[in-house]
Amino acid sequence: QVQLVESGGGLVQAGGSLRLSCVASGRRSAINVMGWYRQAPGKQRELVASITWDGRTNIQDSVKGRFTIARDNAKNTVSLQMNSLKPEDTAVYYCNLYVLGSSNYWGQGTQVTVSS
Repeated sequence: QVQLVESGGGLVQAGGSLRLSCVASGRRSAINVMGWYRQAPGKQRELVASITWDGRTNIQDSVKGRFTIARDNAKNTVSLQMNSLKPEDTAVYYCNLYVLGSSNYWGQGTQVTVSS
């Protein structure tokens, strides 16, 4: 069973930075996509950024130029560096691992709150 454990959320003022990290454990295919989703109160969960096993990234337009996603396959980690944070970035952020054609796994979520 795959487990994802996130860390790094918190409270920050607008314009500040946070770094989220996620560690994956458990047996799984190396051919996978890791990513970060977020869900704000009253809204649907949305993709923020994803990265494939070979480093291709997909970044949501609203965070392009501010957020950077990276992964370390040797350490089974994915990170999300968030700069120039805005109040509208406030949400619970979830780590995701998708094994192509197979399973989808989620972390427990970490709260990010950006004050104006």
